[in-house]
Amino acid sequence: MENTGFAGKMRIKMALREISRLACLATAIMMLIGSPFLPVRDANAASVTIPNFWDPGERLAKPDIDGLPRLRFLTTTDFPPFNFIDRNRRLAGFHIDLARAICAELGILPKCQIQALPWEELETAIKKGDGEAILAGLEITPETVSRYEFSRTYFRVPARFVVRRDEPFADRAAIALRAKKTGIIAGSRHAAWFVKAFPRLQSQTFASRKEALDALQQKKVDAVFTDAVSLSFWLQSDASADCCKFADGPYLSDDDFGADMAIAFAKGNPDLVNAANYALKEINDKGIFAELYLRYFPLGLF
Repeated sequence: MENTGFAGKMRIKMALREISRLACLATAIMMLIGSPFLPVRDANAASVTIPNFWDPGERLAKPDIDGLPRLRFLTTTDFPPFNFIDRNRRLAGFHIDLARAICAELGILPKCQIQALPWEELETAIKKGDGEAILAGLEITPETVSRYEFSRTYFRVPARFVVRRDEPFADRAAIALRAKKTGIIAGSRHAAWFVKAFPRLQSQTFASRKEALDALQQKKVDAVFTDAVSLSFWLQSDASADCCKFADGPYLSDDDFGADMAIAFAKGNPDLVNAANYALKEINDKGIFAELYLRYFPLGLF
């Protein structure tokens, strides 16, 4: 995401502040109870690409964690649709449902909790033993690896182009957007990458994502390039007026944006890491990940 998202040394920050103005609560604790999954009813689901981060032939052994007294996931409330407070003032989001699915797969739902804290308090809480895992969009980087044990990757956020529906776009962006203009957001990692990756394409810099998307609707630019999550939200919102669609991509850059997202544990917890990996693999293989993905990203990101 741009510099209002993914900024900071350890995390993907919220790139959707202009869309959702949810307040960050100091603490919000919710027991993970009830049905772990809901059915997905989406007529367009067949056209959405579900990302797969696993080798289909890999088999992981289920670790013995019967002696685990509890498993507390720490998250935040300011990263929709991953974690946020819903209209009923309940903690919700992709990460919340993923935590519930992990606990269900491990058979430890009664032992599972999730607590929401301000981002800057997560590391301290883990160090103090006030939680066992951080599930809040933490990226795997050399710096974070020095402080945490990580599960395997459960998500990545690509960059995408959006274009107007009334304009033809039948080729790769590098060709289709020649002699046209693409909106990028000033200071963002996606803008910096765009300039390097597409040196022959024209671009126009905007101070905010909203300004860039307004310019796209007004036909002042022919495309906008930024993170797929915020674009997906916008495409589904009334603000877009169904004007536009994804085109080309997805694009991922390990060095610039879209680093692997994984569950972080305090150092010295190999059994919990192995348990999380086992559950994540089972969730993927059983189609549960696909259900969660379609629930929160019905247009897809890839």
